[in-house]
Amino acid sequence: MKSDLDLSKLETHGFGPRTTMFWGTLAFITLEGTGFALAIGTYLYLMSINAQWPLGAPPPGLLPGSLITFVMLASVVPNYFVKNWAREENLPLVQAGLVLMSMLGILILVIRWFEFPQLNISWDANAYGSILWFLLGLHTVHLLTDVADTIVLTVLMFTRHVTGKRFSDTEDNGVYWDFVVLSWLPIYLLLYWVPRW
Repeated sequence: MKSDLDLSKLETHGFGPRTTMFWGTLAFITLEGTGFALAIGTYLYLMSINAQWPLGAPPPGLLPGSLITFVMLASVVPNYFVKNWAREENLPLVQAGLVLMSMLGILILVIRWFEFPQLNISWDANAYGSILWFLLGLHTVHLLTDVADTIVLTVLMFTRHVTGKRFSDTEDNGVYWDFVVLSWLPIYLLLYWVPRW
């Protein structure tokens, strides 16, 4: 059977809910958000059954975690613009924005390296130490994932592999970064401020 449909003029990429990548990213965020919720629930449960909290250690040092929070919140602004520039397919601005986001991501990971020793307890000391390290480690994995993706996208945007799909990928990467930042805020409050209340 012969078809008279001419599909050659259809777009080869799209943005937002028109793409399968968007829905994949959303599913990924839902799964990871559930993991964070379970870990936070575990932390709150352990806190509720112990008269003293934190167990056997002073609360974590505030400086590294607070510095990460500040840098992450500041990164939301350039991330917003990068997502918009990607939708406009403005290559020079996307390139500059991705370089900046890569540098901010690396800076956050460097600070995170110094954050672990400031937890003031070993991961295997007790249940408090274990859940503390687990929550921070879980978020670190998400940071590493997004920073690596951002660096790869940045490199690709400076090569001949720049296509419309790369701009769509950049927008999805920005959506995931928003999740990484938003998921950190309750964890930051839980790890650093709840033990001080």
